[in-house]
Amino acid sequence: MLSAQRREAALPELQSWAKRIAGRMDPEVDVQVEFDTDSNTFLLRLAKGARVLIFRLSQSQVHADGREAECERTLQRKIKDLWNLI
Repeated sequence: MLSAQRREAALPELQSWAKRIAGRMDPEVDVQVEFDTDSNTFLLRLAKGARVLIFRLSQSQVHADGREAECERTLQRKIKDLWNLI
């Protein structure tokens, strides 16, 4: 479980987690996390220079036990996708 907090209350924990993962891979990647109330998902925005990649994590991914590794792999894959954007 990435956070026991719900909705916007989970943002500080998710932001810290995402920045830690991104910082290990590429310290130049900027990470912002928001909560989208319309879709009840967490939006992660990765930016490096002019390149921006936005993706979502569901509440079940963030709040379910045992899905931390899956979320980390997703974030790492998205950072690699960001590197490959033209």
